[in-house]
This record gives sequence, C-alpha cells and structure tokens, in this order.
Amino acid sequence: MSLTAEERKQYSRHLILDEIGEAGQLKLKQAKVLVIGAGGLGCPVLQYLTAAGVGTIGIIDHDIVDQSNLQRQILYTINDVGLSKAETAAKRLSQLNPFVLFNTYNEKLTRENAMGLFSNYDIIIDGSDNFSTRYLTNDAAVITNKPLVYGAIFKFEGQVSVFNYLGSATYRCLYPTPPKPEASPSCSEIGVLGVLPGIIGSLQANEVIKIICDIGDVLANKLLLFDALSLNQQILGFEKDETSTINALEKDYNFFCGIVSTKEITLDELNRNKGRYNLLDVREASEREAYHIGGQHIPLGQLSKRFKEIDITLPIVVYCKSGKRSNSAITYLKKRLEKSVFYNLKEGL
Repeated sequence: MSLTAEERKQYSRHLILDEIGEAGQLKLKQAKVLVIGAGGLGCPVLQYLTAAGVGTIGIIDHDIVDQSNLQRQILYTINDVGLSKAETAAKRLSQLNPFVLFNTYNEKLTRENAMGLFSNYDIIIDGSDNFSTRYLTNDAAVITNKPLVYGAIFKFEGQVSVFNYLGSATYRCLYPTPPKPEASPSCSEIGVLGVLPGIIGSLQANEVIKIICDIGDVLANKLLLFDALSLNQQILGFEKDETSTINALEKDYNFFCGIVSTKEITLDELNRNKGRYNLLDVREASEREAYHIGGQHIPLGQLSKRFKEIDITLPIVVYCKSGKRSNSAITYLKKRLEKSVFYNLKEGL
C-alpha cells in the first residue's frame, strides 16, 4: 500500500512531522476504527479521524438528528433534522475526505451485534451517553481484544481514558458497578456546555491517532479529568483489577445497570386504544412546547418531588423522545407506585 499523489497533498502537514511521516500516514490509511454514537462526542471524533486519514471508519447510531442536537453536534445543520445521524454524518464526512471508506450502521449497539461488529475493526471508540452501552462496549472490546477509547461528559466536566490497551485496565477496573439510574441524568435532563463534547471528543481522536501511529504516551491506566469552567485538568492513575475477568457478555445490560425491563406499546397501538391509558410526558418543557401527544407533563428530573401528582386511575403510558428517559422514569416509579401499571412508548416520539 502506498499514498497517491492526491493523498500526499491531503496529508502534507502530517507527512512533514517526523513522528508521523509516510510510515505513520500509511498506518492511518490501513486502520479500521468503529465509532459508537454520532452525537456530541462522536461528531468531533469522526471529523478529526476523517481529516487525519483513517482508512475505514464505522459509524453506529440508530438516532435521528434533532434540532436540540445542533448546539453541540456540529456535523449537522438545520436541514438535517429528522434524518439518520449515521448516514448524514458519513455523507458530510465524505466531502471532507474522499479517501476514507465509511461503513454506516443505522441500528442500536446490542449484545447480539456487538461482537460481530467489533471483530471487523482495530480500535473501538465509545461516544455513547448511557451506562448500559458503556459496559456492553467495554465487555465486547475485552472479549474481542480491541483497545477502547472512552469519553464521557457531564454539564461542564469531561473525562477520557483508554481501556484494554496492550493488557491495560478496563472500564470495569475503574467503575466496577454502575450508578443507580436516577443518579445518572442525561444531557437532555441537565444540559451540557456546547463546546465540551468538542474538547473531549478531540482528545479521544488524539488518543486514537497515537495508538495507530505508535507515538506519545497513551492514556492507558490513566483517567484525564477536564473542567471547562476553570480549565483545570488532572490525570489520575488507576490499576488493573487482576481479579476481574470478562469471558462473556451480560444477558441484559439494562438489568445489570438497574434499569427494569418494561412493557412497551407502539404509537399505533396507543392511537387505536385512546381512552384506555393515561399519558405521562417526561421530556423537558422546551420539547413539550414543540410537540406532544397530551397527558400529564412532569420532566424526569422532577419526578422525585412530583410523582404523587400522577393520575393512576388507568394504566400509564410514559413517553419521551427515544424511549430511554421514559424507561428510566418507569424504573423509578415502579418502586413508588407499586400497584400501578406502566407502559413505555416504544422508541418514543
């Protein structure tokens, strides 16, 4: 394999770096990287790895572009609202670098598809936003022996690490047990500074390039913490738990993370049976104002104080944008309203 004349023009600033040069650029060209999530973290990761010339990039994301994404997911425009994130991202990135092959998976990462997907790539990048996916990603990466570049954000803070790199510690060494669902709110509940995922995602892309080109000091057995308000940055060391072994995937990662499996109902089924259910919208006020299908409105973050307001005279269908927040709401409410029957609106609105 060699670089074409056009590729030499494209990557000229890499080629004059002694630490990368032609040998490093060829490593990038031969590399295959899978990015989980084309959202806040995935956008900068994808942009910089595409620009760097990673030869094959896989994008897995089952979500569509929402207008609220545009504050931080800068791959997309207002014209992309309602379109597949994975497919839209690949189309736009192809305009940045025509020498990269994109594989798009417009589906959710699950225990059924993770192992097969991971086996086709050299490095896995976690840009997910929930603990169920993080533990699944970690375990599948360990079993398939792939390095995992991890990033996470919370309001104004972010963290980055590299797991399972040349036998290094894994995500479970750092976080052996997941937090309770109610203790891990999403960006849609608590907000996030728009530039933060750009910073953290860029740091993830940096680690990927270091791994591929075998340069620098990789963040294995280290956790980088970043505070956007103070610009304080720390790197904490942690050790591999030699007693922790991962030989198989969990049967149910939602259950492992304390998320109770719930009965689901589709929007079509709900419309055919109007009057048989009470509705509960757990989205934020701005989402409610834009569109709703009726029922009570109590944002997920307010349920702990307001759950007694819920009308329990009929079975309750809880809904949100994608079905994730509503499932978390049901997990919480089942412990407080034990005699009530709950249904999750499948895949949300």
